[in-house]
Amino acid sequence: MSIQKTEKYDLPKAYEFSEIEQRWYERWLSEKSFRARTDDGRPSFSIVIPPPNVTGVLHIGHALNNTLQDVLVRYHRMKGDNTLWVPGTDHAGIATQNVVERQLAGEKLSRHDLGREAFIERVWAWKEEKGGTIINQLKRLGASCDWDRERFTMDEGLSRAVREVFVRLYKEGLIYKGDYIVNWCPRCHTALADDEVEHDPTEGKLYHIRYPYADGSGYVVVATTRPETMLGDTAVAVHPEDERYQHLKSVGISLPLTGRVVPVVFDHHVQREFGTGALKVTPAHDRDDYEIGLRHDLPRLKVMDDLGVMNEAAGVYAGLDRFACRRIVVADLEAQGLIDKIEDYQHAVGKCYRCATVVEPTTSKQWFVSVKPLAAKAVAAVEEGRIKLYPNTWYRTFYAWMENIRDWCISRQIWWGHRIPAWTCEECRKLIVEVEAPDVCPDCGSTRLNQESDVLDTWFSSALWPFSTLGWPEQTRELAVFYPTSVLITSFDILFFWVARMMMMGLHIMNEVPFHDVYLHALVRDKYGKKMSKSTGNVIDPLVMIEQYGTDAFRFTLTAFAAQGREIRMDEERIDGYRRFINKLWNAARFAQMHLKEADPGITELAAEPKGLSLAHRWILSRLSTTIAGVREALDNYNFNDVASISYQFVWHEFCDWYLEWIKSDLFSEELTRRDEAKAVLLTVMEQVLKLMHPVIPFVTEEIWSQLPGRRDSIMRASFPETVEQWTDTRAETTMNLLMDVISGLRTIRTEAEVHPSANIEAMLICPDEEQRRILEQYADGIRSMVRAASLRIEASGVVPDDAGHGLVQGVELVVPLKGMIDVAGELEKLAREQVKLQKELERVVGKLSNAQFINNAPEAVVAKERDKETEIRTRLAKTAESMERLSKLR
Repeated sequence: MSIQKTEKYDLPKAYEFSEIEQRWYERWLSEKSFRARTDDGRPSFSIVIPPPNVTGVLHIGHALNNTLQDVLVRYHRMKGDNTLWVPGTDHAGIATQNVVERQLAGEKLSRHDLGREAFIERVWAWKEEKGGTIINQLKRLGASCDWDRERFTMDEGLSRAVREVFVRLYKEGLIYKGDYIVNWCPRCHTALADDEVEHDPTEGKLYHIRYPYADGSGYVVVATTRPETMLGDTAVAVHPEDERYQHLKSVGISLPLTGRVVPVVFDHHVQREFGTGALKVTPAHDRDDYEIGLRHDLPRLKVMDDLGVMNEAAGVYAGLDRFACRRIVVADLEAQGLIDKIEDYQHAVGKCYRCATVVEPTTSKQWFVSVKPLAAKAVAAVEEGRIKLYPNTWYRTFYAWMENIRDWCISRQIWWGHRIPAWTCEECRKLIVEVEAPDVCPDCGSTRLNQESDVLDTWFSSALWPFSTLGWPEQTRELAVFYPTSVLITSFDILFFWVARMMMMGLHIMNEVPFHDVYLHALVRDKYGKKMSKSTGNVIDPLVMIEQYGTDAFRFTLTAFAAQGREIRMDEERIDGYRRFINKLWNAARFAQMHLKEADPGITELAAEPKGLSLAHRWILSRLSTTIAGVREALDNYNFNDVASISYQFVWHEFCDWYLEWIKSDLFSEELTRRDEAKAVLLTVMEQVLKLMHPVIPFVTEEIWSQLPGRRDSIMRASFPETVEQWTDTRAETTMNLLMDVISGLRTIRTEAEVHPSANIEAMLICPDEEQRRILEQYADGIRSMVRAASLRIEASGVVPDDAGHGLVQGVELVVPLKGMIDVAGELEKLAREQVKLQKELERVVGKLSNAQFINNAPEAVVAKERDKETEIRTRLAKTAESMERLSKLR
């Protein structure tokens, strides 16, 4: 691997991120900087990317997830670990098939017109043309994946792994085929697993229907939200101890609209206190009813087909769409006087997670994984601490879900995906399940074998991702070095879709956990806590943010917002704010470059032992060591927001605002030793800061690093900073804290009194504490310089004049006489004009917010913006009034 030489140049005034980002990413790729090493004797760190759908484009959730992964990967790479980040994409069965079917519809074709093989070829062609979009977008984000190891859930190696696992589980009795109630999507024409159904609160109706007794002696009222399913009722259920219905043991129910008589069954599942205590039972179209049907050997009568259309069993309603049928059934019941009442009713309606179609529970022959034995292993691994969840608030949810887990329906009635490796012999009906396609039936010798037409749930192949991507079932070097992986970073909303299933498969197939830690990050919402959606107009597009503010500013914002919890409120204004932080770092580097251009890189040895250095140098090195410790601890514990806040505080407020200002006189000093010490510490801090922040903001740190003195390799091959014990100096920190508080206090007095920036003030410090007084006297010149004071008196006691600005910090009184320092009349006149202007603007905004038509018709984001504006104006008015009151006292 050849390392390119970087040309030195003077850093320009503006940080032009677009050119720098493109140039460095291309160079990292050409130098194979992301390639994983598998050296003996090194710790290993590995992450497998949550594979985005091959149909996907980068959204804010992807950006957050992959930024956090990249932060950890770059950190561990700089620590010297064997570091691997496996990239890849998911074939996304239903989603991808839908995309290509829409494409065909535009050509007035369907997949059935093409046939299965031609359709799958068409999907592969689409994947080759369009499927790399999100990978290229991840590169724009700066993702340092080992791109030579990119995988796809339907590539040859992973397909073999899927077949191997399916066959093994089948032969162990953990995969079976059987009739069962499933969630069916009439739009996608396939079964859905429980966690692929999203339950949204929906306003609907609760219909109370009179079911006559078969002997005509009365009726029982049952309630349902889906009256069309009554056509498939095969019983009415009541509680065995409900005295109201004991007489019905020998009397059936005359099912309305059908002419059928159905039995009354007695089942403990029924809640006798709820409603009338009677429950209509539709075993073919309701999960609970299905279980009741099994217990009482009831027939399962399907009254609608896979398209959600009523079938022949629905009698005169055959051919009607299920919702049209509902309306007509209710009308017919009303005509016969069988509707007792209809109530408005809010209930959770299951919808397909892909197309939002209302899901229909129905019976079907499907393939299932028996998950209870697998789930027990996953629960044990978490209980024993072999897998840790971050944040720890997720443990209770995890255990509750795993205890109530149902068998996993893994078959899908689509064409794109891993076709189930099962064949049925046409002669003897034997079911053959093997990794490779059989030529003949092992029982009768027939060659007439038909493969199962269903494909596997996309999540089946994803569940094998941590070990299949490392080469399993082959025993590869990567598998030996990097499995189990170190951590999984993903959104909490797929904890059960994916994370739990990876645990189950990894423990069962590999006899080892798939990862040691699971970090579940929050969902990203807008600044008001609303879900982002195109219809609301509040979507933050990562690519637009990158174009506008630069990748580093965007990444830093994501990291800063990534507190452990369930919700992140993203605000574009904060991205702009962190862009200014990147510029602050850039300008600090320009200042440093001006003084370090001709410096020998070895000059940093002067900072190795700081005891003889001046206060500012000792203080900044002590703060740097503390900052390094804080960042390392935050990274090791996945407290990403602390990484950003600790770094920000040090760079902006300590290094830039204080240290660089404090050492300017040293850098321009005629004393060589004083200049060299300042250069040594300045270069040391710059190097450590750049390395410390590289995992979060890789582009700007790499560019600045390349321009520091000496020939340099890439910053990502530099060692991550470690704390330096001899840098810790609590006395220097205490002393500087006093000086900074005094200087800040005096500056605040100047600002609040609106003293002109170029004017020199007279200042007095009243300090009763002798040790503090000694320190203030020792550094009086520095204080005078930084607050623009013509004179500075330091007294043990004194009187504060009435016309003076006053403050108190650490027991030290700050006094600045103000009479004659400002044009009181002129400032009051200016503030009065500002007050009138703000008052008019406030009246306009309040009037708008008082307009009911505006509130009801304007988008939420627009209304919220006006409310924010009202708050801002009121704040500015209050501050204006405070300033006027303060100035009035100086007349």
